Amino acid sequence: MKVNWHLSYVKSLSLACACLVSGSVLGAEKFAVSEEQMRALGIKLIPVQDTAMGEVRSRYPGQVVVPPRSEQVISSPLEGLVTQLLVGEFQAVKRGEAMVRLSSPAMSQLQLQLLQASARATLARQAHAREQSLFEEGIIPQRRAQESQATLKEAEATLSQAKSELTLAGLTKEVMEQVIRTGVPSDSITLTAAQDGIVSAISVRPGQRVDAATAILNVTQVDTLWLDVQIPVNASLGVKVGARVDVADKQVSGRVLSLSPTITANNQFVVLRAEIDGAAGLLRPGELVTVEIPVESSGKAWSLPLAAVARNKDDSVVFVRTPDGFVAKPVKVQASAGQLVRVEGDIKAQDEVAVSGVIALKGAWLEEDGE
Repeated sequence: MKVNWHLSYVKSLSLACACLVSGSVLGAEKFAVSEEQMRALGIKLIPVQDTAMGEVRSRYPGQVVVPPRSEQVISSPLEGLVTQLLVGEFQAVKRGEAMVRLSSPAMSQLQLQLLQASARATLARQAHAREQSLFEEGIIPQRRAQESQATLKEAEATLSQAKSELTLAGLTKEVMEQVIRTGVPSDSITLTAAQDGIVSAISVRPGQRVDAATAILNVTQVDTLWLDVQIPVNASLGVKVGARVDVADKQVSGRVLSLSPTITANNQFVVLRAEIDGAAGLLRPGELVTVEIPVESSGKAWSLPLAAVARNKDDSVVFVRTPDGFVAKPVKVQASAGQLVRVEGDIKAQDEVAVSGVIALKGAWLEEDGE
């Protein structure tokens, strides 16, 4: 009995398809389908509803990168020996916190020059005060007072230069004053963080000798990060600077900063760059993520189930219900996400679109169209 019923169902379904294909032609894109044939083929309809912009978003892979302004490279100011690392990799540091100590004979030499310059400046200052007093009393000519003043300015310039060299070497003003006060130079250099952040890389080990300007470690701010996303050229035409982007599966969003104006012959992609604020603890530099990007529409956009769109060569169509059957209307797919797709086309609100049995409708449409 079940076999007979199955054969009967198959015969009725085949008859329905034959009747659908042989229906009267209503136009190049129209074909007739009755209610009975729709039930036999399992065709279901849904009404088209207007969608808010950005409801359907395209997804692309992206990478978290650090803006250049957020990364500080701590380098050795002088040739020396790394004696102690005070921080570890990926450790959070505060501005002014000590991170590494170096031992450098060049540092003690610079401090010796500071002591000599300071002593000359003190002597020149005293000599100028004495010569000025004698000049005011009329004991010495004005020329001697002017010569003492020139000597003082020269000594002060030399002292200022010595302090500037020590500042570039990482010595603070407080330590300089202590060296001048005690008269004892030191070969120790302590490098500190110039900003809050995390230690993203350490390039040396204790006991290692380094040259001047050798990179020792990197400090990175992670409050503001960038996303670099590669998207197809065609998709980039609908993306505007300032548009909101979201990181999938994370409570993180940002704004589009720029789109690369050029592409290469080997890589037909546009690099989209977005800025993410307040991502500390949620995103890490170098992390690979999925980015959702809205595509702006140039006309009326509609959200439909993915199953409602049929492909015909390089075109896409949807089947809209008419009083006598269906009409195939071409649409332009803007974006897709999951089981939803956003399209533009000659569709009106409350039009009924087929969302199942689309393959059968496509076959009937192509048969009617002579293909």
